[in-house]
Amino acid sequence: MIQFNCDGSLSTTTKWTIKNCTSTRCSFEIVLNEKVMTTFSELYIPSRTLAYGVYQITLTVTMIGSPNLKSSSSVYVRITATGITANLVQLGTSMITRGDQQDLLLDPGTFSVDPDEDTFDATKWKYTYYCRIYDLYNFPNIQGILLSIGDSTIDPYNPSCLSNRSGNGTGLIFGNLTLSPNSSLIVLGGSLQSNRMYQFMVYMENRKNSSIQATGYVLVTIELTHPQLIAVGCVISPMCVPNLEFQLLNPTTQVALFTVCIGTCSNLQSIKWNIYQGSDNSTSSNSTQWTLFNQASSYENIWFFGTNTSNFTATDLLFLNNLQISLWRFEVVYTFLSAISTSALNFIINQPPANGSCSINPLSGTITTLFTIECPDWYDVDGIQDYSLYAWTTDISQRTIIAFSPEDNFQVRLPAGDNETSLLNLVVYVRDLAGSVTQVNIFSVIIIADTATINDLIDKITNLSSTITNNPIVRLLSSGNQNIVGQIMTALSQEFNQMNNDNLDKAISSGIPAASILVSSLGSSSLQQVSIPLNESALINYNIQLNSLANVRDYLITFITNLLITTSNSIILQSSSLVQLTQSTNQLTRNTLMLVSNRCYELSAALYSIFEKISYEDAQSASNQLFQCASNILNAVNGPLQGRTEVLDLDNSRANVISTDYDTDLESAWSNLNLFSHGNDFSTETIEKNRNIYYQKQLANQINSQVTQMISLLTSSLNIHLNIGQSSLMNTSQSFVSLETISIASLKDRLVKQVENAQFNIPSDFILNTTSNSSISLRSKIDPLASFGNFQNTNLSRAISLSIIDQNGNEVSFEAHQNNPIQLIIPRDPNILIPSMYLQNVTSINSTINNLLFNYHYINITSSLPISVHFEIHSLNRSLAYLFIYKFDQTPQLNSSINLIDGWTMFCPFNLTNDDIYRYFIDNQQTPGHQSLIFGIRELNSTEINNYCLNNSSINTSLPITDESINFTSNYELRIYTSGCYYLDDNNNWKSDGLIVGSLTNHYETECLSTHLTTFAGGFIVLPAPINWSYVFANADFMKNKTVYLTMIVTSIIYIILMIYARFKDKKDFEKLGVTPLADNNKSDHYYYQILVFTGQRTNAGTDSKIFQRGGINSFIIAVPKSLGLLNYIRIWHDNTGEGSSASWFLKYIIVRDLQTLDKFYFISQQWFAVEKDDGRIERILPIANDAEMQEFSYVLSKKAYHSISDGHLWFSIFSRPPSNKFTRVQRCTCCFVLFFTSMLINIMYYDLSNEANASSETHNVALSIGPFYIAPQQIGIGIMVELFTFIPSLLIVQFFRRIRARRQIAPIREALYKMKSSQKTSEDIPEIKKKKSSITFPWWCLFIAYGLSLIIIAVSIFFIIVRGIEFGDVKTQQWLTSVLTGFFSSVIFTQPIKIICLAIFFICFCRNSKDDKETSEYINEDDEFNISNDEEYLHSPEYRSIFSSQSRKSINRLNENEIIYARDQRLKEIQMWAIIREFIICFTFAILVFIITYSSREQHSFFQVNHLRAYFLNQRQTTADYTQINTIDEYWYWLENSFVSNIRAQQWYNGDIPQYLNGFLNDKSNRLIGWATIRQLRVKSELCPDQRIISICEDSYSFANEETQLFQPGWTTNATTEEFSSSVIKAFNYSTSDELDTYSYIGEFGTYSGGGYIYEFRGPLSDMKTNLSTLHQLDWIDEKTRAVFIQLTLYNPSVQLLTAVTLLAEFLPTGGVYTTAHFEPINFYTFTSILQLVCTIFYIFFIIYFIIIEIRLLFELRLKYFHQFWSIIQSGIIGCSLGSIGVYFWRFQETNRISQLFEQTNGYIYINLQLAVYVNDILTFLLGYCCFFSTIKCLQLLRFNQQISLFSETLKYCAKALISFSIMLAIVFIAFLCLFYLLFVSKLSSCSSLLNTAQMLFKMTLVKCGASQIVEADAFLGPFCFTLFIFLVVFVCLSMFLSIINDSFRHAKQNQKEDQIILSFMLKKFLRWTGLKKLNQSEIQEERDCRMRSQYVDSIDNFSNRIDQLLEAFDRIYVDQQAELLRLKKAGV
Repeated sequence: MIQFNCDGSLSTTTKWTIKNCTSTRCSFEIVLNEKVMTTFSELYIPSRTLAYGVYQITLTVTMIGSPNLKSSSSVYVRITATGITANLVQLGTSMITRGDQQDLLLDPGTFSVDPDEDTFDATKWKYTYYCRIYDLYNFPNIQGILLSIGDSTIDPYNPSCLSNRSGNGTGLIFGNLTLSPNSSLIVLGGSLQSNRMYQFMVYMENRKNSSIQATGYVLVTIELTHPQLIAVGCVISPMCVPNLEFQLLNPTTQVALFTVCIGTCSNLQSIKWNIYQGSDNSTSSNSTQWTLFNQASSYENIWFFGTNTSNFTATDLLFLNNLQISLWRFEVVYTFLSAISTSALNFIINQPPANGSCSINPLSGTITTLFTIECPDWYDVDGIQDYSLYAWTTDISQRTIIAFSPEDNFQVRLPAGDNETSLLNLVVYVRDLAGSVTQVNIFSVIIIADTATINDLIDKITNLSSTITNNPIVRLLSSGNQNIVGQIMTALSQEFNQMNNDNLDKAISSGIPAASILVSSLGSSSLQQVSIPLNESALINYNIQLNSLANVRDYLITFITNLLITTSNSIILQSSSLVQLTQSTNQLTRNTLMLVSNRCYELSAALYSIFEKISYEDAQSASNQLFQCASNILNAVNGPLQGRTEVLDLDNSRANVISTDYDTDLESAWSNLNLFSHGNDFSTETIEKNRNIYYQKQLANQINSQVTQMISLLTSSLNIHLNIGQSSLMNTSQSFVSLETISIASLKDRLVKQVENAQFNIPSDFILNTTSNSSISLRSKIDPLASFGNFQNTNLSRAISLSIIDQNGNEVSFEAHQNNPIQLIIPRDPNILIPSMYLQNVTSINSTINNLLFNYHYINITSSLPISVHFEIHSLNRSLAYLFIYKFDQTPQLNSSINLIDGWTMFCPFNLTNDDIYRYFIDNQQTPGHQSLIFGIRELNSTEINNYCLNNSSINTSLPITDESINFTSNYELRIYTSGCYYLDDNNNWKSDGLIVGSLTNHYETECLSTHLTTFAGGFIVLPAPINWSYVFANADFMKNKTVYLTMIVTSIIYIILMIYARFKDKKDFEKLGVTPLADNNKSDHYYYQILVFTGQRTNAGTDSKIFQRGGINSFIIAVPKSLGLLNYIRIWHDNTGEGSSASWFLKYIIVRDLQTLDKFYFISQQWFAVEKDDGRIERILPIANDAEMQEFSYVLSKKAYHSISDGHLWFSIFSRPPSNKFTRVQRCTCCFVLFFTSMLINIMYYDLSNEANASSETHNVALSIGPFYIAPQQIGIGIMVELFTFIPSLLIVQFFRRIRARRQIAPIREALYKMKSSQKTSEDIPEIKKKKSSITFPWWCLFIAYGLSLIIIAVSIFFIIVRGIEFGDVKTQQWLTSVLTGFFSSVIFTQPIKIICLAIFFICFCRNSKDDKETSEYINEDDEFNISNDEEYLHSPEYRSIFSSQSRKSINRLNENEIIYARDQRLKEIQMWAIIREFIICFTFAILVFIITYSSREQHSFFQVNHLRAYFLNQRQTTADYTQINTIDEYWYWLENSFVSNIRAQQWYNGDIPQYLNGFLNDKSNRLIGWATIRQLRVKSELCPDQRIISICEDSYSFANEETQLFQPGWTTNATTEEFSSSVIKAFNYSTSDELDTYSYIGEFGTYSGGGYIYEFRGPLSDMKTNLSTLHQLDWIDEKTRAVFIQLTLYNPSVQLLTAVTLLAEFLPTGGVYTTAHFEPINFYTFTSILQLVCTIFYIFFIIYFIIIEIRLLFELRLKYFHQFWSIIQSGIIGCSLGSIGVYFWRFQETNRISQLFEQTNGYIYINLQLAVYVNDILTFLLGYCCFFSTIKCLQLLRFNQQISLFSETLKYCAKALISFSIMLAIVFIAFLCLFYLLFVSKLSSCSSLLNTAQMLFKMTLVKCGASQIVEADAFLGPFCFTLFIFLVVFVCLSMFLSIINDSFRHAKQNQKEDQIILSFMLKKFLRWTGLKKLNQSEIQEERDCRMRSQYVDSIDNFSNRIDQLLEAFDRIYVDQQAELLRLKKAGV
């Protein structure tokens, strides 16, 4: 390593160059591997980079500002060969065992190792083998010259190993390879004697350089058996450096060995390791004597690990505690069934460096003082490798590396010493080249902080000073030397950490909660926080210093992330510096975290790359630092997200600053405001805050992934060093990591403990998914703060994890059984604030008023993940016991009749803990799906305590139930908190599947039960004080319970409005009642009859003739001289006065009542008295109805049905109540709302029971199943209960109101008779009438009681509905309200009317009673109390001011027949007139509606939008990039790359400003892309040409059949390519179906194309898109097989709220050439842009329904003739198009919803294809257009009375048949010319290129719009000839015939024209009279009278005989009836 030591400027660059000087004069510069960094101040060249030779290494330093000012320095380096390791057997085993009859293979040519090569090259060496009998002789030699094993010379003192062998020759076989002879030796079986040990040696000499030599040894024990060969080697091969027959061993490192059994090892029974200590016995036999180490069993699993496995480890404790032993043998014994095999590896202690010393100068200074370390005179036979300096203050285990250097004299800068003494302890590690270390303690030094320099650095960084480079610390950091940078970084970080701790302590002492500004370190205790008010100024000061130091760390991190990574010391130095820098996790910006994370990952990867080459101690030291680094960055990145640390100002400003390379890519998150808004809150503060959080989350996910990889690398780096039973522990304040290797068997029932009582308890029964049966590793880890994930409830939890790792470094899945899970204890941050318990003052609420059995509390448990709920209750009287019950989402109820709870427990005194607190918890398996929990607490009385809590041994497990109210004798305190168990999934989200919260959970830790292993965290939230029963009122605010409040308010308002309406109508009903004497009654007549006239309910049934109103009942009294006897008929007529329909009258029936005898006579009419109705009669004679007629179904139904609906239906009767009924509308309205509120109350009370019944009925044993429905007994019981509770009060209230007597007692009939009799003599009394026995009634004052009772029921119902609604919550209340209103309206509108009508029909059919006259009860019941109406119309006239008028009877003219005929004629004309007017209004209104709807859906900006986009994309003004002029593929690519791609990205404004917040916009800055643009091509398959003489492969035109759908590699190849392409380019060569692309078929100019294809998406930055297009161009993405290229994009213009679907199609024909088309389809998805449009649409739908009804009636009337009428077809077209448009509208509405939902979900950040929406919109436009067309044509029908219009229609009728014949002839002629022109000119004229184009040309020629020039040019003869022939035959002949047909039909129609102007004259006359423009003169009046008499004369003599017959028949009936009447009167005593 070459160091660059100078005071260099920050503005310099460094460059290393290397030149080969071996065979040249250093003129050839070597190009190094890119991994060798040559621009740093240090140069590190890994091994095997340079070949052997001499090299010149030059460092050049250049001033950036002055490139000519540079300086260079060179050094020469020689690269030599590394010594090889000669191994005779595998792994260089020291001793092996072989059988006497087994061949012995010694193969140094295979097993030797050359460190400079990947494989050993045996051909480069010469081999000589030697052998001796160990322990007895030396190697055979002659005069010191060794004799090889094959030498026949005999050494008399040292016999050959083979000298005692007899028989087969030498017994040796040497390797006979030509290139490497003697590279192996086989000693044949039987050549060596058994029970002896032989030592074999090989001497190897380099063939090219004899000075390069190597020697290898092996001991072979010969036995009689046949043992397998066992090879023993070092796990870390550099730790086994050969030294003759030994391996060098460093006493400060552990030795890890492994064995390999070579051969058949299936009969292995056991493995045993023996440890021997050796002594040199070279004086006698040149051998080592080995003695069994006698302490092996005592220190097993302390000094030794794996003594019974194939792997063995001896820790450094063995050697450090036995320094007197220098020779060690580790022997392994394999015991087989038939043999024992022994192998061993011999070690000799590598003596560490010695004879030196170390010193430091000076002995005191600051952190910037330069100290000199001198370590002279150190010697080691292997040579000194480096000197490492470590420092610590008080705890040596916390020592930190300061520097490392290969020189014995180096300079350092030290961190500050102890806070109190400023002392810093130092130690130097002197390491030799073999790795042996000597520790040298040197004097402690006094180091203080350089406050001035540090403050200067902080100020300049904070203020962004330009003179920061002058700061000495910055100059040192800029050196790039990792020692200097590490020293400065460590010193500064420690100072900053101390400043941060002081700042935190100050903030906490000022009242800032510790848990909100820091994450407690592991193992720390809770800080004593002072409960004082928060000091705002302290918080401000804290944030100022926090951000200042964060800025400094952000600045410093850049100096450490660009250092070279060289050796393990380099990794340790840099990682320890990073740990110090990141220790204050609250001061790390995102930039710092990102750089540290990347650097720690690089260091972890570097450690992993050398873990097989370094010692366990170095690997552990580096791993510990990197584990801490990983934990620090995890805590830092999650702190702000979890709310544990403050958001740094630098992060916030960086997150919201506009990037210099700002690109308007739609997928750029920075400008996506929808991503950062909070609902509709788009304020700057919210956007900036959420944007910062967004980037924090992104970094958290990135770091979490990177840390996972780091931990995996570090685990693998440590795992290789660990043996079974051995562990590696890293326990610091930042992190805890434990790595332990164990056997699988020992995993059962294993307790894995961590710090802070965190632990995993593994069960005995589990499933482990691994194939290894030997060992596994347990990695246990705990971090101070859980990751944010997606759940912030983990912000107070530690994160613990346990992973099982196999021998390959892969994690093994672990699964426990549900009934025996893993128990986890997850600790929480010790600084968690536990609020004190809430006092419940329950003794003050003891009351029997509310009859509460429990004191209830409400808590909200809404959570996205399951939680457990924990209760703590502290009774102020510890001798009391309590009953605890709870239920989810509603109040629990427990008494002798109701058991509505989800769980319960009893708190008895003997269960109390030491803190006198009762505890209970509900685990997380019960809470999911619930929003709230309500629990009740009741104090047990003394009897219950004796029964249930007497002692622990006799616990009564039953539930104590009582109906007594609560009676608390002591208050209690309450605290509730929630917890949870969560694991982190692969997406860094917290999940809770399979996790259960355990009962051991408390404030400071969570117990979890799990079936799998991963990373876990616990949730914890202390809930606020639970809401008592008064929680209903505490949560009764309007915003939380909008639904229930609005429901009650709206319902009450409706009730008040209906009451006002009902009162108004009641007054009108009172005015209608009354009995009216007839005006022509005579004073002398005193026999009275009551006449009741019933007018029907039909439309226009009432008449203005005199008094009768629709549905009315009129009562009259007629006075006659004497009884009329039995009535036979009644004559009814009216004078037809009234205007229009008001002159018509529909009489239902008449009842005549004899007031003396109370007999009733019925006269049934059910007919019209109207000139225009039925037979046109207004006078009828009605015979008396007999019993059969009164029993007829139609008559009884007309009476019953209306009365049942108007009076029986409580809700309808409010509006249709019979006026005669004394049950008023106000009373009915009150009863309705009593019923409504009562039903709502009962329903909401039993709502949950009904739901539970529905749920439980599925499993109920006796439930009746009908399809998907279940009817359970519980449901039936609930239904009956609800109906019963609703029916009883409503029935009582209704009957109460019905039976209350009116305050006035005089009946109307009596009042009328009294007034009549008052004018007569008083002596004439009316006979007394007997009263019928009345039903039970109540006095009038009970009305107040009824109203009061009703209001009480309503008020109570409202109160409890509100209470219950608050309990339900707003969402559940909405669900309840929906079900209630649905049931209510269905009952009122459907169920009850159907029920009433069905009951009426039933009683009519089976219980028919003709005497039942409920309809007339008010008029014929003597107990009625209504006043006589004093406002009847005719009573107020002057001539009727007295009951018996003194005037003569007024003569009323009855109409004669002529007058009736005239009136009928005039009335029919009026009807026809109004029908025409109505038709005109309907047609005109409908046309206006259609126009409004159609034209309002057309966007006025559409044309300008399309015009702009066409000019923008097509570039028609640019000759080089005009889309419409593209003819070749190259031109298309030019337009695509130079015009289109730049247009779809908003770029800088004209003044260079950044287009901020224009992401996704086009470069026109007006239109925004929805998603991204796509380019899609369709290709055809290659086919064999029909004629293959020129070319064999052809490409045909496109069709669905020959479309190419194969998947290709880039370049349209099927072979895999090694070149790397972007994912977008690769996707462009993969076929996608139309379903995948959401596209549809498209009709182009030359074909119909499918929706699939090969697609490229224009995504990413503009530069990426241009690069990808260039790549596609180079790859020939568009080639000869391309047939169509679609560019599709969806645009949205927010200014005009208009969507535009753009399709640019380029068609590539097989004939060559490109044909381009462009389609721009603007769409407005806003359905209704104004209220007018909405109202018009609603009316439009009603019109369509009306038209349908009318046309259906006409169709049934006219049948097939309907289709022969022209206007019927027009009307059908209107209806058909309207219905179609409605259907298509709903289709479009559905498509709009789909697109809107997709847009809402993605905020327009994905491509949305509008192709289907365009199709649907086009269809809708087509249908609406035809609606307009037909509606406009329909207007012609209104003008049918006009002569010209009539003549036009008649002309069309006459010429219809002739025109059909002419059309056939013209079509034949036209087709003939079409064929002629197409065949002649198809290849010559573009207008004849297709049949359609030819037809268009011929139509133009017909209209003389096409000249002959083109045709003449196409063919000089045929052109003019064909043109002339066509003009003559078609234009002259055919068109002349057409005009002749029209003229003839017109003449015929004019001759036969019908003039029908009567109705128009009538309408005009009416209009003039109505407006007063014209008054009738005397002659016109006389003419009108004459018209009335103009009727056909009928001679009266013709009717004489019939009239005589009628008279005689009447006399006969009168005589018979008179006799019967006299007999009846006689019996009555009259």
